[in-house]
Amino acid sequence: MQHAQPSGTSKPIMGCDTLATTIKQWPEQERPREKLLARGAHALSDAELIAVFLGSGRRGRTAVDLARDLLAAAGGLRPLLEGSRTGIGTVAWCRLCAALELGRRYLEAELREGDALTDPAASARYLKSRLAGYPYEVFACLFLDNRHRVIAFEELFRGTIDGASVHPREVVRRCLAHNAAAVIVAHNHPSGVAEPSAADRAITLRLRDSLELIDVRLLDHFVIGAGTPTSLAQRGWI
Repeated sequence: MQHAQPSGTSKPIMGCDTLATTIKQWPEQERPREKLLARGAHALSDAELIAVFLGSGRRGRTAVDLARDLLAAAGGLRPLLEGSRTGIGTVAWCRLCAALELGRRYLEAELREGDALTDPAASARYLKSRLAGYPYEVFACLFLDNRHRVIAFEELFRGTIDGASVHPREVVRRCLAHNAAAVIVAHNHPSGVAEPSAADRAITLRLRDSLELIDVRLLDHFVIGAGTPTSLAQRGWI
């Protein structure tokens, strides 16, 4: 004997064909984790990499679906990783932040084990990892010993979206504090355009001249934007 359900409380019975396909139902070579193990992380799309961090999806949505939603809501990978928490749970957000910090520390270890003068690309990669995400200008220094190995990294000045005041005397003071023999400076352009301005060139010369008074060599000044950092030394402006 069948009993009629009360009006307004009936729920449709969902068949398997109405549920979203789970990642476990995908061909093995297309699953993000399996693809990463078989072909390397470089073979994964942005959404697939984020899906690996998420670990699982929600009812009716795979982790890849959720990752695509997050990328769309944030406006792309860069804004997502630079601070947008739209739709990201605390655990997943902590995983992403930890992964970014591991990347920065890997680049720092690479730089500390090498020579900042003979491998300017390593310096540029590290400085970009530290400065590219800020929505305002930040001026920073890499302090180096007499073999051009990294002693310390410091952010010295912060400003607005279009500028930061740089005081050569403070750079000199920090060089003396670290007993540095050389220094690499860098600042970001929140606009993403890494073209040095006339003011950038002027402060570079002021810094060079100020540091020469204490026998510290200014090796380079990097401008950090959306693409490859611009080296003022490579342009002959130091």
